[in-house]
Amino acid sequence: MVRAGVVAVQGDVTEHAAAIRRAGEAHGEDVEVIEIRQSGRVPDCDVLLLPGGESTAISRLLAREGIDAEIREHVAAGKPVLATCAGLIVAARDANDERVDTLDLLDVTVDRNAFGRQVDSFEAPLDVTGFDEPFPAVFIRAPVIDEVGEGVEVLAEWDGRPVAVRDGPVVGTAFHPELTDDSRIHDLAFFEDLAVEA
Repeated sequence: MVRAGVVAVQGDVTEHAAAIRRAGEAHGEDVEVIEIRQSGRVPDCDVLLLPGGESTAISRLLAREGIDAEIREHVAAGKPVLATCAGLIVAARDANDERVDTLDLLDVTVDRNAFGRQVDSFEAPLDVTGFDEPFPAVFIRAPVIDEVGEGVEVLAEWDGRPVAVRDGPVVGTAFHPELTDDSRIHDLAFFEDLAVEA
């Protein structure tokens, strides 16, 4: 049984829950999803998902509820996190916005809404490291990664800029992998070791 915590202060909670269940099922793993809205739940989780939403509100709510410190402890213990869109902004070292109190989990700097407003949302076939076929990425008011630290692996780029990265146990994407039926990003973030062992 894998306990997957979805930080549920904002964002696509239901879609992330469905995606990680599909990814687990592909590896014969039962997944129990825990929605996290207050402190005390993160320590029970094997993996964490930090969905999109509004990054300033997410960071404020995480700090107010004491969830931010628990997420940092989760990563310090080597447990995986998938941070998507606004979740990527909150997980970054620097959001280039003093209103966002980042978690400093990913050694990257980001530019919020770099791909434009809601009306500028788009889908794109992304070549992702390790994938045989492109991933159908959905970009909605997406951030872009400006700078990448030395220890960070770039997993995918769009228009010459990183949009998916890995830093230790943390995977961050500028797009919304949960908005497709394709669970390969969740698989990459949480079950890749199982695939290698198989």
